[in-house]
Amino acid sequence: MFNLIRKTTDNPKNDILSGLTVALALVPEAVAFAFVAGVNPLVGLYAAFMVGIITSIFGGRPGMISGATGAMAVVMVALVADHGVEYLFAAVVLCGLIQMTAGILKLGKFIRLVPQPVMLGFVNGLAIVIFLSQLEQFKFVDDAGMKAWLEGNALYVMLGLVALTMAIIHFLPKLTNAIPSALAAIVVVSFGAIWLGLDTRTVGDVANIAGGLPEFSIPAVPFTLETLWIILPYSLILAGVGLIESLLTLTLIDELTQTRGNSNRECLAQGASNTVNGFFGGMGGCAMIGQSMININSGGRGRLSGITAAIALLMFILFASDIIAQIPLAALVGVMMMVVLGTFEWSSFRILKKIPRTDAFVLILVSGITVATDLAMAVIIGVIVSALVFAWEHAQHIRADIKEENGVKTYELHGPLFFGSTSYFLELFDPKNDPNNVVIEFKHSRVADHSGLEVIDTLAERYNKEGKTLSLKHLSPECRTLLSKAGNMVEVDVIEDPQYHVATDKLG
Repeated sequence: MFNLIRKTTDNPKNDILSGLTVALALVPEAVAFAFVAGVNPLVGLYAAFMVGIITSIFGGRPGMISGATGAMAVVMVALVADHGVEYLFAAVVLCGLIQMTAGILKLGKFIRLVPQPVMLGFVNGLAIVIFLSQLEQFKFVDDAGMKAWLEGNALYVMLGLVALTMAIIHFLPKLTNAIPSALAAIVVVSFGAIWLGLDTRTVGDVANIAGGLPEFSIPAVPFTLETLWIILPYSLILAGVGLIESLLTLTLIDELTQTRGNSNRECLAQGASNTVNGFFGGMGGCAMIGQSMININSGGRGRLSGITAAIALLMFILFASDIIAQIPLAALVGVMMMVVLGTFEWSSFRILKKIPRTDAFVLILVSGITVATDLAMAVIIGVIVSALVFAWEHAQHIRADIKEENGVKTYELHGPLFFGSTSYFLELFDPKNDPNNVVIEFKHSRVADHSGLEVIDTLAERYNKEGKTLSLKHLSPECRTLLSKAGNMVEVDVIEDPQYHVATDKLG
C-alpha cells in the first residue's frame, strides 16, 4: 500500500496534469503558512508562485516543487510581530543573496555529508509534521475564539471525504494511469460534496485567495546598519533552513527517481527566487517535500510540472478564486495523508534492530527534533552526533605492528592519527623501555590534523628525555607540510616520503 511512487519518465501530459494537482494542494498550504508567519494570505500565495516558477525553470532538480513552507514561516513570526512585514521582505531579499553566495561558492555539495540515518530521520520527522499539520483541519474556531475539534456530523463528513479521497488515490492507478489519481480524487470529491450539498469546510472558509499580479516595490525600511543588524540573524537562519530543506528534498527525489540533480544550481535558483520574492511582496520559501511527493507520485518528472503548478496557482488567484474556494478541505487533507504514507520510511521500523545502535539513535533523534523544533536544527544536530560517533569509533582503530631488529624498534602504524585517536596513539609506545633508536612507520597511517602533530611532539619529548632518537618514516608530502608549518614543534628526521594525492569531488 505504501509503495506510492510511479516509475515514469518525462512526459508533457503527465507533467501538466501533475502540475495542476500540485497547484490545488498548494493553495491551503500557502495560506496556512502565511497565517503562521503573521502575514496576508496573498503574501504566501505570491511566494508559492514566484519561488515555484523560478526554481522550476532554473533549479537543479526537475520535478521538485518549491513554495512557501512552514519551516521558514516559523522563523518569520518574531520579525513580523516586532518590526512589520516590510522588514520581512528585506530579510527575504538578504536571505536570497546569502543562498546565491552559497551556490557561487559551490557549497551545495556538502549536503552529501548528511549520513543515511539523518536522511531517514529527516524524512520520517517531516512526514509526522505533515500529518500533524493536517489534523488542524479537523478543528474549528468556536464562539469563544478557541480552537475545538469537530464533532458529530461535521466530523463524520470530514472523515468520510478524507477516506474517499485516499481510496481513489490508492485504487484508481490499478484501473488507469490516464490522469493523476490525486487530481481525479480532488475533482470527484469536490463535485460529490457540491452535488450532495454536504456541509463541510472548503478552501473559501480558510481565506479569500482572489488578487492581482504581484507588484514590484523596494522594501520600505531604512537603509541603515541598524536595519541590517535587525534582519541579518533572520536572513541567515532563513537561508540555512531553506537550503537544508531544499537540498535534502533534492537528495530524496534523486533516490526515488534514480536520477541526479545539481545541488549548487539549486542553491542559486533558491536564492534568486527569494530575492525576487522580497521585491514583489512574497514571504519567500524553499522546496516542499509534501508537494514534491505529490508531483512525483502523479507522474511529474520534468520542469514543466513545476512551471504548470506555479502558473496554475497564479491563474487561481487572478481568475478562478471562486471555483477553488468550493473545493472541500477534506479532499486536500486526503491527498496530504497519502503523501504522509508515501513519505514515511516504514522500512525503518524493520531495520532498527539490524543497524548499529548509534545509527538507530541518530534516526530517532533527528525525527524527534524535526517534530519538536525545526528541520535545520534536527539535521545539524544529527550530523554533529554522527560525526562524533564516527570519530569515536575510528579513534579506536589505530594500532601498531612492532618489530625489533639490530637494536632498532619499529612501530608500523595502522589507522588515522587525529584528535580522537591521540590518547590511543600514546598508549602504543614505551619510551622508558624501548631501545635507543625508534622508528615510526606511517606507510599505513596518516597525520590528519593539528592534534596529530601535537601528540607526535609530545611523544618526541618523551623519547628525548630518555636520550633516545625518534624517526618518522614514509610520511606523505601533505603530512610533511603540516610538520614544516609546525616549525620546531617536532624534532625528528623525515625520510623516504611516498607520493600520493587526495581525491577531490568537483561535481556539483
